[in-house]
Amino acid sequence: MLDFLKQKEKKVEYIELIYDLVFVYMIGRNNSLVGHLSGGFIDPSLYLTYVLCTLITIQIWYMTTLFINRYGNNEFSEYIGLFINMYLLYYMADGTSLQWESSFYRYNIAWMLILVNLMVQYILKMKRPEYSTPWERSNMLLFIRVMALMVVTIIAGMIVFHFTGLPVTPAAMVIGIAATIIQRKKLDLVAVDFPHLTERVMLYVVFTFGEMIISISAYFKGDFGPMRLYLSLCAFLIVVGLFMSYGFLYDHLLDREMSISGNSFMIIHIFIIFALSNLTMALEFMPEPEVALIPKTVYITASFVVYYVFIFLLAPFTKGYCGEILSFKWFGITLGAFVILMAVFYRQPVINIAVSVALTFAIWYFEYKYWKDCVRPAEEDEE
Repeated sequence: MLDFLKQKEKKVEYIELIYDLVFVYMIGRNNSLVGHLSGGFIDPSLYLTYVLCTLITIQIWYMTTLFINRYGNNEFSEYIGLFINMYLLYYMADGTSLQWESSFYRYNIAWMLILVNLMVQYILKMKRPEYSTPWERSNMLLFIRVMALMVVTIIAGMIVFHFTGLPVTPAAMVIGIAATIIQRKKLDLVAVDFPHLTERVMLYVVFTFGEMIISISAYFKGDFGPMRLYLSLCAFLIVVGLFMSYGFLYDHLLDREMSISGNSFMIIHIFIIFALSNLTMALEFMPEPEVALIPKTVYITASFVVYYVFIFLLAPFTKGYCGEILSFKWFGITLGAFVILMAVFYRQPVINIAVSVALTFAIWYFEYKYWKDCVRPAEEDEE
């Protein structure tokens, strides 16, 4: 117990950063699926493919991150395992395209091998005496069984595809999510290194913002004039406001000393990252005249709402948590007003983009007020 209490905070290693960079490429490949329009907006089947590929990518990152956080100690076998999965992720990324049928087997075999590799890593750890406690063994066995079930589902899905042409392998991802939710009590038996976990998640969010920064470059192209200046400035301010809302939360609000399992924290971030990926595409669509007004307005509005709702759900992980400051009342009123204004002015993208800027900085102000009225007094009391 004394050794446990004295253990140092796990640091994010360079190998983890290099591994995460592959996911930057995966984000770009996934986003490319929704860059092709049909009838003035995204083809529904392509968007479904985008959603599934994005969630599969995030799930792979989620499983790897939890393994490294709980059991990683910079061993040679871990490095080999990460490099193997990096190599396999390239095959998955190459299979993420409009012609996905031609690379269906390659994509799913690579996904299956990534899961098998993670299973092997868990099995190697189970043989170590320092991980012999009943709760750790139970946790490892649960992950091994879940991934084994996912592997079987992928194999069965490839067989079904061979005979029917139906791509049912994403069911493996759904099974993984369902098992995580159903078995949450067992997963909670082993706490994570929360400082390490928050840093890893923050880096993934930053990489997602990197893709967004690239996407808004379209606002700076074309003949320079007052309108171009206005649109480019607003797009830039939206990215700044979105980043500040997460950056301020990470730097000043998150209680990184908490001792928790981290599963709820990770699940919330799956939706945050997914919403940011959608916002990236929505910002690309806004200045394009060939994109229909109603769907692109609905798309960007829904993406903003999902992002901020899940940012709000991180409130229990903040310092000196007092729910009355970040109440549903004012937060709901702000988001409600945003939705109404976006609907009323859907024919005036010039106004809508200004409304979006106002929302991002309004949420940041709420976070600042929360820090000023709730977190800072708690910190001063501790001092």
